[in-house]
Formats: sequence, structure tokens, C-alpha cells
Amino acid sequence: MTGNTVTKNEPKTSTPSFQRAANIIAVASGKGGVGKTWFSITLAHALAKMGKRVLLFDGDLGLANVDVQLGLMPKRDLNDVIRGRLGLDRVVQEYPEGGFDIVAGRSGQASLSALPSQRLSLLRDQLLDVASEYDVVIADLGAGVDRTVRMLSATANSTFLISTDEPTSLTDAYAFIKLGNAAGMSKNINIVVNMASSKLEGEKTYKTLLKACENFLRISPSLAGIIRQDAKVKETIRMQTPILIRSPNADAAEDVERIAQVVWKNVQNASRRAGSV
Repeated sequence: MTGNTVTKNEPKTSTPSFQRAANIIAVASGKGGVGKTWFSITLAHALAKMGKRVLLFDGDLGLANVDVQLGLMPKRDLNDVIRGRLGLDRVVQEYPEGGFDIVAGRSGQASLSALPSQRLSLLRDQLLDVASEYDVVIADLGAGVDRTVRMLSATANSTFLISTDEPTSLTDAYAFIKLGNAAGMSKNINIVVNMASSKLEGEKTYKTLLKACENFLRISPSLAGIIRQDAKVKETIRMQTPILIRSPNADAAEDVERIAQVVWKNVQNASRRAGSV
């Protein structure tokens, strides 16, 4: 599988030496189609409902779809920042219906992985600056394990890795954890099992991934939560409306709200640790 291979042109994975923000939460997946962006939107919304100042950063330039799922037509987006036309703070826009802010990506453009390291570092630094204005920043990263995903993930306090029970999803999730472990980020990865037929089946999926990590990597990533399969999810995506607006009592909505409590606790703990250093 290509996700397990680091080409000779990529930088060696090593312990990140750059700053990590206590309030940045990365959302990643080993492969597409596991509900990563839907989860990012719903998590941002759940945190906003808790009274937190939240920014949702769409870090998947090539396949960005936060704006699509929310029915937005942004005048400014991450592409303006990449090309040096605007600073990151200038492309932040409000999403009043959800009570949080958004930095939109740009679908159909070259992947962030093609960016020169200097530009990628500048984007990372701007994200850290903007993050200081919020309680929580949710960074919806591209699927896979390229250097951009690893770099932005390492900048975050913790990464919530989305997986389903599909074999390819589990395999690619393991590949993500393996590379994260090689880069010294394994302590910051949390697993979210999405589209589980039941809580029990979700726990089985997590244990399958956990067993592989313990046997081959000698690490034990924690379970952040299980999101039950819910027909309301597809309905809300089709209607371009957040599930916490259209179907706030849906099983999947309640599951994400529980995970939001875990996220906020992680942010608070990380902030306290940072303050004691």
C-alpha cells in the first residue's frame, strides 16, 4: 500500500521541532469516504454550542468540501493564502447558523502536498497566530499521510483519526498511526470509529486497530468515541445543513456531542500543561 511508503524525496520522519498549539485539534483519516469532513463540521458546531469560540480550518486544498457541505460560496479561501494574496486572518469568515468561523479550502486545486516547505511553514505559522484568537481550532486535514498532513497534525495538540470497520479504512488508519509514531506523534492520536452499526461493533473495530498497534508498534492509541450509523447524516449532507440544526437529537449528533466533551477536556489539560512549563 502506498500509504505505508515514504519516498526518497520526502523528508525523513523525526520528532517535530516546531510549536504545538494546545487548542488546535486535527481531524485526519487514512483514506477518504469515512466521514471526516462531516465529523469536523459537527464537532466544530458542538463546541460552539458549548459556548466556545471555534474556528474550522479546511486544510484539504485539493478536495476541500466544508463549504460544499454547508452550502457556502466563500469569496476568499485558503488558496488566497497559499498564493500570498492574503494573510490567513483575512480569509476567516463567519458561519452564523453554526456559531463558528471558517477558513474555506479550494476544491480542484493542486494538493497542499505540492507546496514548497517554506510556504507550508508560513501557513503553519499563520495558523498558530490565528489560533490564539479562539478557544478551539478544528483542522480538517486531507486524507492520507503525506508530509502536509503529518506537519499540520504535529502542530495540533491532538489528532482525532477517523476510521470505519472497512478493511481498507482500518489498514490506512494503521498506516497513519505508524508514520505518526515514527514522527514522535503517537501519544497525541485518538481514534474515532464512524458509521458503527452499534456501540458494540464500534468497540470491536477499535480493538482490531488497537491490537495491531500494540502488537507491531507497541503503542495504545485511545478511543475518543464511537459514532453510530445514522440515516440522518446523509440527509443533512444532501440538504447542506448541519445535523445539529436539522436533526439535533439524531444518534450520530449525540455521539459527536459526547466527543466534543472529550475534545474540550483535552484542550483544557493541554493548556494547563503548557502553562506549567
